[in-house]
Amino acid sequence: MVEGFGYELAPCIVSSDELEERLAPVYEKLHIQPGQLFQMTGIRERRYWNPGYSVTEGATAAATHALRDSKIPAEAIDTLIYAGVCREHFEPATACHVAAALGRDGHVIDPSAHVYDISNACLGVLNGILDLANRIELGQIRAGMVVSCETARDIVDTTITRLTNNPVMDEFKTAIATLTGGSAAVAVVLSDGSFGRSERPRLRGAVVETAPEHHMLCRWGLEPHPSGQANGAEAMLREFASTDAAAVLEHGVALGARTWDKFLAEMEWSVEDVDRTVCHQVGSAHRDVMLRTMGLSREHDFVTYEYLGNTGTAALPVATALAHERGFLEPGHRVGLLGIGSGLNCMMLGVDW
Repeated sequence: MVEGFGYELAPCIVSSDELEERLAPVYEKLHIQPGQLFQMTGIRERRYWNPGYSVTEGATAAATHALRDSKIPAEAIDTLIYAGVCREHFEPATACHVAAALGRDGHVIDPSAHVYDISNACLGVLNGILDLANRIELGQIRAGMVVSCETARDIVDTTITRLTNNPVMDEFKTAIATLTGGSAAVAVVLSDGSFGRSERPRLRGAVVETAPEHHMLCRWGLEPHPSGQANGAEAMLREFASTDAAAVLEHGVALGARTWDKFLAEMEWSVEDVDRTVCHQVGSAHRDVMLRTMGLSREHDFVTYEYLGNTGTAALPVATALAHERGFLEPGHRVGLLGIGSGLNCMMLGVDW
């Protein structure tokens, strides 16, 4: 059972026009007309955390909201998973940071609970949900929570600097997806249904399809600095993000279509049986092609990318939480949560709302 959602939206609203103002020298050099970022992505604005705000703070805030929404006490959480792309350190698990922060706020996680991270690009939270559901189904736990917090400010700033220093069209094309990035945090609580609440959404099932031969199409990480030792040894590596958006769209849609057929068969649904969908929030082009390919209605699909951008692992679950909060998802609806991430990996969850 999906017991509750919690989310935290970053406070600093940044429009696509503002980013283009910072990119004005690049646009002039490449003869790009202002307004192209919105035209290509459908994203008017996104949000950033204040400088210095940690992913632990965001994830802890979302977790606190989720515990309040679910009415399940922290001590009943048998597994806490952190599933964001952005983490505090390589080790320990960021989930440990979140568990400690919750404890300081009076929400003490049982010391015998499983506390660990899951990483799978933008699918992390969906993987966490499935992991918790399997543990519940096996009788290992009664309740669990998956949390995530993504932050886009630094990588967008780095990308703008990189484009300014090297204003060539090939660099711009691989940077467009990065410029859609936004910041948000989310938490989802699942249980075995033994906590006494009624009318809770029920996870019906999940399917996965992968295309790992395309794992180089979308990357975010560290690379050697071209100068080798700019500003000292500590700068020999620099952060980078690069996406072949056209290839991701082409191969992602093919993977999504394959997964969709498998999903309908596994859920024993027809296309007409699906009352509502919430997809990973990439942008307008990806959404339009995916819905058209799968024969789904725009009116029955909930979007947030227009004002939140692509918030990575938080994107789909935050959109789901908002759709539930605003009455778009109602009891009795058959809901498809349709995720896709770098790798390429695709996961679709069916939920009886």
